[in-house]
Amino acid sequence: MRIAITGGIGSGKSYVCRMLEQRGIKIYDCDAAAKRLMRTSGSLQRQLKELVGEDVYSADGVLQKCVLAEFLLASEANKVALNNVVHPAVAVDYEASGIEWLESAILFESGFDRRVHFDHIVCVTASRNVRIQRIVQRDSISAERAAEWIDAQMPQEEVEQHSDFVITNDGVSDLQLQIDRMLRQLQPAE
Repeated sequence: MRIAITGGIGSGKSYVCRMLEQRGIKIYDCDAAAKRLMRTSGSLQRQLKELVGEDVYSADGVLQKCVLAEFLLASEANKVALNNVVHPAVAVDYEASGIEWLESAILFESGFDRRVHFDHIVCVTASRNVRIQRIVQRDSISAERAAEWIDAQMPQEEVEQHSDFVITNDGVSDLQLQIDRMLRQLQPAE
């Protein structure tokens, strides 16, 4: 069974994934895989240079995150083009991993849900204000910049509509209880 966990930036999906990992569930991290592949895959690096420009990598081959972020936020077309380069490589890597669970912030926007079949999709949610606070704290950026990142992603309500399970990670709701309930429902009927 393949299960995807998604949720916008700052929703706390990585925190929920760590809780699942503490229960012995191995989870493939799309963000970490994309970063690893952008560092190590020669073919992906060539495609990124063609798409974004040679300056996306420094002279010594280090990915320039600020150049990539500027390209990504410049237009919807840039976001789609970038996803169409990075996510097919990540999908191939995920399928080769043999891991059942996957974490992806942009599961639907990236088309990842169309590249790989998932039996269930879990959405982790939090209010916009909570998400902004988390991003500001984690990334040391302004609230305005955090809001830009949120707005660059699919609306949380839309992600929820495409999901089989919704876990509310607002700092108040009981996460363990919600995870227990989800895991029970995922168990095959006897």
